[in-house]
Amino acid sequence: MLGEELKAAEDECTSYKQYLDELEVSSTPSDSEEDYELTLKQLKEEEQLLLKKISDIDGECKNLDSELLIEDGKQRDLKVEEQELLREYNELKRQVFELETDYESAENQFKYAEVQLDRLVKLNPFNSTFHIWYSGHFGTINGLRLGRLPNVPVEWNEINTAWGQTVLLLDSLARKLNLVFLRYRLVPYGSHSYIECLSDRNKELPLYCAGGYRFFWDKKFDQAMVAFLDCLSQFIGLILKSDGHLKFPYEMKDGVLKDANSCSSYSIKMQFNSEEQWTKALKFMLTNLRWGVIWVSSKFANND
Repeated sequence: MLGEELKAAEDECTSYKQYLDELEVSSTPSDSEEDYELTLKQLKEEEQLLLKKISDIDGECKNLDSELLIEDGKQRDLKVEEQELLREYNELKRQVFELETDYESAENQFKYAEVQLDRLVKLNPFNSTFHIWYSGHFGTINGLRLGRLPNVPVEWNEINTAWGQTVLLLDSLARKLNLVFLRYRLVPYGSHSYIECLSDRNKELPLYCAGGYRFFWDKKFDQAMVAFLDCLSQFIGLILKSDGHLKFPYEMKDGVLKDANSCSSYSIKMQFNSEEQWTKALKFMLTNLRWGVIWVSSKFANND
């Protein structure tokens, strides 16, 4: 009987032990679940951190893409600008080449003209009698200045004498070519030379002046200079008919001389004109006359 009770007690103890083991086993999953939840929470936190990093990196990538697009645009603009600069450089290089070519051609023409001019001057028989040259801003004939400046008030006696020499020279050249002027007749008379109007024989245009107040109200002196320029133009026109290749330095029309190089025009009239402009016009007129002298001298020297 006692053995049975002992056996029953042992069996009951065994049962309690098994139950206790089961309890211990059942308690382990609960601890693992807590660990899992903790681990899961940590992983989620890490995931959020990683997602944030990915988002930040993605934003940086987008910014870099935008900057890259901007840089690509700048690079394209630079290439376009480079092409434009290269085109302008090539165009300037072409222009420089053309200018150098034109300069060399002009220099050769100038040297040729200079040689021809020197040759013609040596053949000039008028030069010893009517020497046309320059003195500063003045054109001169036989050393007499034609014109005046505010700071160089040339005496009217010198100007009148210079006009007398100029009229005598053009009249002599016209006679040499058997040229009869239209509209006017030159009358060389020293420092009181004048021009006679063919339409009115009683009308004389004086190529001399005494200056003074009355001079500025007398248009005849201006009319006389315009008439002389008309006669000079007729003389040059006759030369150009004989020599179409010759070109005189200054154009003359209606009392105005034009400088083709500077495109400037100068009136030969004194009224409503500055002394500087008037003096330059007279200098240009004497230059054209000098070229005419050289041509006539060369022509008759060759004929001889």
